Amino acid sequence: MLKDFFKWHSEKEKIHNRESGVYFYEREIWWASLGLNIGYEEDGKNEKFERPILVLKKFNKYILWALPLTSKNKESKYYYPFEFKGEKYSVILSQLRIISSKRLLRKLGQMPEDDFSKIRESIRKLV
Repeated sequence: MLKDFFKWHSEKEKIHNRESGVYFYEREIWWASLGLNIGYEEDGKNEKFERPILVLKKFNKYILWALPLTSKNKESKYYYPFEFKGEKYSVILSQLRIISSKRLLRKLGQMPEDDFSKIRESIRKLV
């Protein structure tokens, strides 16, 4: 499958020029523009190249650690399965990345504290 990097670059320019002003907090789940990436890095989908993410760590109002989510239920030390609003998801622990808050599009809600604590512990074990 060929990737349309030109289309992503155009969208990335719009994101870069966007005003920053989104308020976000740790444990929140957002749709974010993750773009088209290289190799096995997790891509976004649709015209905004978006994917749901979990805010793992807020460094300031501009920068956060994000963990992408998938609707596929995976069993591995690199995935953490959980339920959110009646749907099953997995957090892709191995795809932790730093992103700009300008990539955040729409807030979906907040992850329960017990799941969030287990995810943080899973990340600690990986590193």
